[in-house]
Amino acid sequence: MTMERSATATIDYLPRIRDLPSEERPRERLLQYGASALSNAELIAILLRTGVRGESALAVAQRLLSRFAGLRGVAAATLGELGREKGLSSAKYCHLMAAMEIGRRLTSVSPDDRPVIREPRDVAALVAGEMAHLEQEHLRVVLLSTKNQVLSIQRVYIGTVNTSLVRAAEVFRPAVRENAPAIIVVHNHPSGDPTPSQQDIELTRQLGHAGRALNVDLLDHVVIGRDQFVSMKERGLGFE
Repeated sequence: MTMERSATATIDYLPRIRDLPSEERPRERLLQYGASALSNAELIAILLRTGVRGESALAVAQRLLSRFAGLRGVAAATLGELGREKGLSSAKYCHLMAAMEIGRRLTSVSPDDRPVIREPRDVAALVAGEMAHLEQEHLRVVLLSTKNQVLSIQRVYIGTVNTSLVRAAEVFRPAVRENAPAIIVVHNHPSGDPTPSQQDIELTRQLGHAGRALNVDLLDHVVIGRDQFVSMKERGLGFE
């Protein structure tokens, strides 16, 4: 009996997600760094939302990945198989399977269905709805194909965007990793005024030099304001 009470006490003291420091909680990490920065277990924990007595959602997610030999195994599991796992209700099963199916459908999207960037307004249409209302400066990189189709949009920096903080290697890393021939850099001005600063111009100039060295074209640097945007390429700012 003593041993059983001790085991129960140990379980009760397992940390819950809300007891973790904010920078270690999956949702907060997603908001801060983007979904691509999270582990498979953290992504599943967000879908599960809650754990069970003695296990946080993150612990349940880690158990599922271990039990089914990774993400592919979880995606292939049936309701019966997952239903036998502690903490997996039919509602949570539906959340998981819906997310997995979305992922499968995205991988089968034809290249012809990808957005094409023909002018700066197309870039703004992709990101302004979110970026125009951010309270901090965010810098993102739009990766493009040889036909200017959007391959992905990568979050690179959060915070003050200037030449002393932004490293060209970090900006171009996603393009090099995914073999993208061209990029467009986008960042927002929380003040709402998209007028490029001298720092923005100098950063653009530096990125242009780096892009030429890496054989990746910097097609534009778009600054997002509250209700408007500025194409630095159109204004000839930082582009030689």
